[in-house]
Amino acid sequence: MDKKWWKESVVYQIYPRSFMDSNGDGVGDLRGIISKLDYLKYLGVDVVWLCPVYESPNDDNGYDISNYQSIMDEFGTMEDWEELLEGLHARGMKLIMDLVVNHSSDEHHWFVESRKSKDNPYRDYYIWRPGKDGQAPNDWGSFFSGSAWEYDEASDEYYLHMFSKKQPDLNWENPKVRHEVYDMMTWWLDKGIDGFRMDVINLISKPEGLPNHADGGNCINGPRVHEFLQEMNREVLSKYDIMTVGETVDVTPEDAILFAGTDRNELNMVFQFELMGIDSGPDGKWWAKPWTLVDLKQILSKWQTMLDGRAWNSIYMNNHDQPRLVSRFGNDREYHNVSAKMLATLLHTLQGTPYIYQGEEIGMTNVRFETIDEYRDIETLNMYQEYLEKGYSQEQIMEGIYAKGRDNARTPMQWKGDSPHAGFTTGTPWLAVNPNYQEINVERALADDNSIFHYYRRLIQLRKQHEVIVYGRYELLNPEDQQVYAYTRTLGEERLLVVLNFYDKPAHFTWTTDEAVAMSIDEVKSAELLIANYDVPAGEDVRQLDLRPYEARVYKLS
Repeated sequence: MDKKWWKESVVYQIYPRSFMDSNGDGVGDLRGIISKLDYLKYLGVDVVWLCPVYESPNDDNGYDISNYQSIMDEFGTMEDWEELLEGLHARGMKLIMDLVVNHSSDEHHWFVESRKSKDNPYRDYYIWRPGKDGQAPNDWGSFFSGSAWEYDEASDEYYLHMFSKKQPDLNWENPKVRHEVYDMMTWWLDKGIDGFRMDVINLISKPEGLPNHADGGNCINGPRVHEFLQEMNREVLSKYDIMTVGETVDVTPEDAILFAGTDRNELNMVFQFELMGIDSGPDGKWWAKPWTLVDLKQILSKWQTMLDGRAWNSIYMNNHDQPRLVSRFGNDREYHNVSAKMLATLLHTLQGTPYIYQGEEIGMTNVRFETIDEYRDIETLNMYQEYLEKGYSQEQIMEGIYAKGRDNARTPMQWKGDSPHAGFTTGTPWLAVNPNYQEINVERALADDNSIFHYYRRLIQLRKQHEVIVYGRYELLNPEDQQVYAYTRTLGEERLLVVLNFYDKPAHFTWTTDEAVAMSIDEVKSAELLIANYDVPAGEDVRQLDLRPYEARVYKLS
């Protein structure tokens, strides 16, 4: 059993702009986070992943970095950041920082120099190409709509940007760029951080010659990506006891074993998007199609079984780019409390490191703002314009945004029910607070023993008490059951049974494997209920369970 602290940890993701505002300017900041460290300690998390707080013009909310070694004024100062790190470490928690090195801001001094002239020493820090027949160099599209190329009149060339035009892609083929990045990473690690979450890290290697998509041109998992990450590991990561997780677009379990395999000397784990794409329609993520539980089980089970003993999973169902999990996979109305707890049970009993996104632990939900003017996310605003031009109605477009827009996750954290703006700010928030904050807020959750928050605390404690939850082998039961998700986790003599009803109707679970049939009545009766989201009578036969809507149970079998 290859034990590691980052396998045993629970990670809490903070989107600083929306977490807590300390100075009334409407924007969350570092001092706001510092004021809530005891809350995080009480929840029981081990690691905080901080979304970017670096200097940035904020075209993509901080993912466009103009100085990697400086703090954005809106968030505070480097002294504030140092106090935050010290406060986390003093409470036994760790800090991982966002590493955004597929691209920089167009206001970074490297790019300012790069665009001055074709013979500038920084020109080759980015990807510049002449046009073809008066058009862009190839047919690549940006992830944020439109072409991935921006024409620069001064030099009559185009630069590549896989995201916003204010986020030019760095040229990783240039060894100087790579070593600038490694020096910057080392600088942060020497300041005492505990690792990195690496933004779109599998896009850093572009195919030779940058061919059209039709000719196999694709910068996902490019030809040198593993070479670059092994070099990064050799030069930086291997010298520290840290945690690394790569955001990797469109990876399969086979790819993940290359990025995070135990013998690969690259990363500790990756974020996969297969589950996040489960309800994407043929026209992309905005046009959701219904998902089935059989599909969801198949995706998660494939990752659980293929990575077992070969690589490590990261377990999440929402983040700053995804809708709220209780609105997407649960029921945020009639069964808000129990469905949020059921989903939490799934996330915290699979093999892998669980990630909690801020507000998830109190069951924060998606938001439905009435007009596009209330939204702030660049991807959402670009999509709105693009689909209006394609002839879609405003109503159709808004439904797509309600289901999948990134601002669902970015509305401010709901601290109090009786304060304006949920206690997030004394000013006007940069993005409006979800109107349901009077019902869903931290103050109310802390006071209620039956709250989603206290259920998360118990799940986190169970993980620390039972190694089988961290390291046990996963085995799916009844794969074709369309309503119940059930599985076992086994480590030596220790065994768990997890049974989850994913829907708002009662369900019946039958465990029919040979070992279940062979269980003696004493074994059945001695099954210990570790956690459940309803009151459960003692002595139930775990092989035959009647489940209420969204019911979750975890049993320890002797």
